Amino acid sequence: MKFLLLYFLIINFATLIIAGYDKYSATKNKRRTPENTLFSMALFGGSVGLLVAMLWFRHKTSKPFFILKFSAIVFIQLVIAVLIVVYDNNVASIPFLSR
Repeated sequence: MKFLLLYFLIINFATLIIAGYDKYSATKNKRRTPENTLFSMALFGGSVGLLVAMLWFRHKTSKPFFILKFSAIVFIQLVIAVLIVVYDNNVASIPFLSR
């Protein structure tokens, strides 16, 4: 459990830093971080870090397509979290994940 907490802290902090650097790069007309990199980091657990970066740096908040994709990632993560709780923390018993 400690490993999982440490993982989420690291991935969220890294996502926050990379999104902040992307915002900095955007203001200085430098090379940008690809959106797929930000989405991948969010998908693998960095959703909170990306959300904080979006609010704190006002980054990508005016891009409807980005917000839609990010919202889909968060929705999928919430559904999986609810299923894990409903199925009593036993991921192997979730019907579509146990195959």
